[in-house]
Amino acid sequence: MDAMIQQNSDAEQFTQNQAETLDDLDAAWFAEHLTAWYYTVARDLPWRGIHDPYRIWLSEVMLQQTQVNTVLPFYHRFLQRFPSVQVLAAAPLDEVLKHWEGLGYYSRARNLHKAATIIAQSGAFPDSVEGWHALPGVGKSTAGAIACFTLGLRAPILDGNVKRVLSRWLDDPRPPAQTEARLWATSQAVVSAAKDPNALNQALMELGATVCLPKQPRCLVCPVAQSCLSRQRGTQQECPYSVKKPAVPHYAIAAGVIWDADHRILIQQRPEKGLLAGLWEFPGGKQHPDETLEQALARELHEELGIAPLIGEKIRVVKHAFTHFKITLHAYHCLYCKYSSDEPQPHAAQQLKWVTVAELADYAFPKANHAIIADLQKQPRSPFEQT
Repeated sequence: MDAMIQQNSDAEQFTQNQAETLDDLDAAWFAEHLTAWYYTVARDLPWRGIHDPYRIWLSEVMLQQTQVNTVLPFYHRFLQRFPSVQVLAAAPLDEVLKHWEGLGYYSRARNLHKAATIIAQSGAFPDSVEGWHALPGVGKSTAGAIACFTLGLRAPILDGNVKRVLSRWLDDPRPPAQTEARLWATSQAVVSAAKDPNALNQALMELGATVCLPKQPRCLVCPVAQSCLSRQRGTQQECPYSVKKPAVPHYAIAAGVIWDADHRILIQQRPEKGLLAGLWEFPGGKQHPDETLEQALARELHEELGIAPLIGEKIRVVKHAFTHFKITLHAYHCLYCKYSSDEPQPHAAQQLKWVTVAELADYAFPKANHAIIADLQKQPRSPFEQT
């Protein structure tokens, strides 16, 4: 309680002296030292040192909430298939999602495809921060980064890495929601003071990704540690300050790998909007508190498809975490018999398809389904086959 009172007192005192503290910070010194450091340590990444708006835009979208090492192979493969915005715009969304498969946050791929269509129809890429920001899936920070790296504009950025860097530099004790405006103003101040705005913004990202780490900041090698208030006050482990998050919900999911007599499997495409929109999946859903997993699967298959297949043995259990909840996915072999059940109907999906195990590779599935598909590829025939 005493600590909470002290933190509230610190926040009140900070608010009173906010303008004075900001004036005392030397943005020019920060920009000079940070860019000098960047010139000597910058990683060699394929989207740096170029001004191609398509490639830079693609990289910025892929890097949203995703680390560089994860992005690199996806970036190269994506460009091999979609080398220009015109090719991307002309491609079916299903194919775009398939090439995004495994990178997660699939709304990025859907918005990328929508924005590509807009750009291709207009005949030109945006020529301002506002123009980029108007495109689907391009937030304020992403728009600033693209405009800076392609057009040379002194646009501020504020992605997760940059927020952490500037929050520690300022050591602002207020919750994140109350610091947003000040962080944007600080980002604008340092990019305005930089001789090379492109290098400054790249350096902010580089510092957050390689030095100013979330849990173990490497302050001893930080080029701006001398002016970092968190470093001076010894609060770098606590900063950025945050409010306590609620417990992450967990759901048990039962899914059916439904076989027919021809060794085909029934898959369904999720709705156009919502979680994992447009991806394919094995039908199923959440377990209710009063159900066994088998009962939950039988209910879900009846509700989603209007069928009552035979539920067989469990294939595997997969644990997976989404942004705001976690699931444990239980996959079961199921047998559909057209003589004892109605024809499946897509009551909760865009469409249904009967496919072979080999054909599963042609469709984009959520990551949680990949281990199930790998098991099926080892035994690509129905376990209900009569011997």
